[in-house]
Amino acid sequence: MMEEEELEFVEELEAVLQLTPDVQLAIEQVFPSQDPLDRADFNAVEYINTLFPTEQSLANIDEVVNKIRLKIRRLDDNIRTVVRGQTNVGQDGRQALEEAQKAIQQLFGKIKDIKDKAEKSEQMVKEITRDIKQLDHAKRHLTTSITTLNHLHMLAGGVDSLEAMTRRRQYGEVANLLQGVMNVLEHFHKYMGIPQIRQLSERVKAAQTELGQQILADFEETFPSQGTKRPGGPSNVLRDACLVANILDPRIKQEIIKKFIKQHLSEYLVLFQENQDVAWLDKIDRRYAWIKRQLVDYEEKYGRMFPREWYMTERIAVEFCHVTRTELAKIMRTRAKEIEVKLLLFAIQRTTNFEGFLAKRFSGCTLTDGTLKKLESPPPSTNPFLEDEPAPELEELATEKGDLDQPKKPKAPDNPFHGIVSKCFEPHLYVYIESQDKNLGELIDRFVADFKAQGPPKPNTDEGGAVLPSCADLFVYYKKCMVQCSQLSTGEPMIALTTIFQKYLREYAWKILSGNLPKTTSSSGGLTISSLLKEKEGSEVAKFTLEELCLICSILSTAEYCLATTQQLEEKLKEKVDVSLIERINLTGEMDTFSTVISSSIQLLVQDLDAACDPALTAMSKMQWQNVEHVGDQSPYVTSVILHIKQNVPIIRDNLASTRKYFTQFCIKFANSFIPKFITHIFKCKPISMVGAEQLLLDTHSLKMVLLDLPSIGSQVVRKAPASYTKIVVKGMTRAEMILKVVMAPHEPLVVFVDNYIKLLTDCNTETFQKILDMKGLKRSEQSNMLELFRQRLPTPPSGPEGSSSLSLLAPTPEQESSRIRKLEKLIKKRL
Repeated sequence: MMEEEELEFVEELEAVLQLTPDVQLAIEQVFPSQDPLDRADFNAVEYINTLFPTEQSLANIDEVVNKIRLKIRRLDDNIRTVVRGQTNVGQDGRQALEEAQKAIQQLFGKIKDIKDKAEKSEQMVKEITRDIKQLDHAKRHLTTSITTLNHLHMLAGGVDSLEAMTRRRQYGEVANLLQGVMNVLEHFHKYMGIPQIRQLSERVKAAQTELGQQILADFEETFPSQGTKRPGGPSNVLRDACLVANILDPRIKQEIIKKFIKQHLSEYLVLFQENQDVAWLDKIDRRYAWIKRQLVDYEEKYGRMFPREWYMTERIAVEFCHVTRTELAKIMRTRAKEIEVKLLLFAIQRTTNFEGFLAKRFSGCTLTDGTLKKLESPPPSTNPFLEDEPAPELEELATEKGDLDQPKKPKAPDNPFHGIVSKCFEPHLYVYIESQDKNLGELIDRFVADFKAQGPPKPNTDEGGAVLPSCADLFVYYKKCMVQCSQLSTGEPMIALTTIFQKYLREYAWKILSGNLPKTTSSSGGLTISSLLKEKEGSEVAKFTLEELCLICSILSTAEYCLATTQQLEEKLKEKVDVSLIERINLTGEMDTFSTVISSSIQLLVQDLDAACDPALTAMSKMQWQNVEHVGDQSPYVTSVILHIKQNVPIIRDNLASTRKYFTQFCIKFANSFIPKFITHIFKCKPISMVGAEQLLLDTHSLKMVLLDLPSIGSQVVRKAPASYTKIVVKGMTRAEMILKVVMAPHEPLVVFVDNYIKLLTDCNTETFQKILDMKGLKRSEQSNMLELFRQRLPTPPSGPEGSSSLSLLAPTPEQESSRIRKLEKLIKKRL
């Protein structure tokens, strides 16, 4: 009965204790166990089978049952102990909560007591410190009152002393006292509503006004405006007066400076009046010598009278410059017709030297804004016109004596005094521009005369063609003019000078370069067939002589130099001129002119060599090609062409060594001219036999090899020809070879011949096909049928086994082609 009750209890317990997988996993992690009884999927049958796997194991069943019962009792004891231990937990928790609540109430009461005591303490402290604050305020007000009374006493006493010292002209004491009085008066700005304070302030202002008027009167008495008589030296009174003026209204200081400088320069205005001889430009040195003496005299007599921060020496020099600029502008307007370029350049040179002297002596701190145009440093450049060279002397072009003192002129951007006097010469720079126009015209005429007198340059086979010396002379002169003008003005005169430059660049290109190119007049006569057959080397000459070829190359090199230097000249002019005028400087037209001279020179060289080869080509077209019986050495006309090439090309190459790209252009232009002409003469070789065509093919190959070697022919240094040139030669001469191969092919069957023509020449021109038929000597009737067939076969080239077999009949085998090439190579090597 007991066992049944236990089983029912276990079943009920199992039904109640159905834990979720998560709870079960957590229990296993907290209480890990290897006992099968602790597993969630415990199976009693399996557990019993584990304990009693066989019947023999049932022998110890009692022992196993006793162990399990013992284990159950232990578990029951543990559970009972735990349950009994939990019975008092609730009561203990309630008791602990009540104790915590009591402790919180006690703590709250203590905090409230502390707060009440703090409020009482604060009130007590306020009552204690109230009297102390009142005492502090009283002390601060008392201190301020005492300080103010002291300042008032100092102000009142200072004003009385200031007025007394002013009457006694004790400027040394006044300078120190006045500054103190003004400093003290600043403390009373907020008390100006008090009548006594306002009255003291008015007395100070009145004393300042009286001091200013009194100091001005003292200076007027010492340095009277009328008359030129001056006292022996400065007085200590005036020196102290200047210290007082430093404190007074700045207008007092400016008035003293203005009157002193005016009186100091009054003698200058008398000595250099407009009607005096020394006032003209030829004696401009005397102006600058006078001011130098006056500056030295000022330093000796009055240098210590004025404070250093007044910069009186510099102010005198600056005012002198302003007066001089005005006076010079006035007298030059009056006597404008008497201004000559030499005189103008002399005056400008002396003036700029004086401005340089001022820049070395003074800092320019007294110059007012707008007095001078501040120049910006030009950006760095790499063209030759920016080399760090001394500035050209302004008088070098005005006189050839060179006996004038011309120190190196400082650069304008570093000189704050640049233009302070010389600005007056700008309206008269047209005289300089006109002079440069005249000088450049004479220079060009001299270049022309020298060229005629000296003749063309000597042949030069060792170095490149020489640039004409006149070219360098022209640009050196240009550079000097440009630097001179830019130092005088960067405005409209620079534009006028640029126009002059453009004019004479064009004249140089026309008169010196284009005007001296050899004329392409008719030659004394071409080569005859009989002269060609003689093959006497050296018996044939080109149209241009050796000297003429060298002249053409020299002119070409000079034009290239002018082109590059003109571009640099344009860049430099744009750097020198004002930013607003940069767009008006454009030398593109002049550069195009020199490019035209270069093209004309190259064309002359090409025409000369081309014309020299014309008789040989004419002789080729007049040969009886149908009578040629065997293929031999190269023909005489080929030898003649090669001879002319070997005569002309090395001369041209050596003289154009410094302009390699233009020699390449010459080679390309000659190839483009000679090869089409050669093909035209091939078509004139009619009728021609098979052997004659083979001979002509051999000649064509010889010319092709010579043309490929044209750039380095006759040179000890073998240089690879440019790819652009090689491409032209290969393309043109290959076409000539293909024409001759078509001529060599049999014309029957007709279809094969036409297809072979289309394949080799890829030419759809009926006229070319007609010329080839004429070379073969076919009758008109045969030509008509072939032309008709040619027109029919043009759209689609032959294809398929039939076409390929027919072409194979015409095309030579590789062995035959190789044999023919070897034969041609042997003949060429033998000839070379």
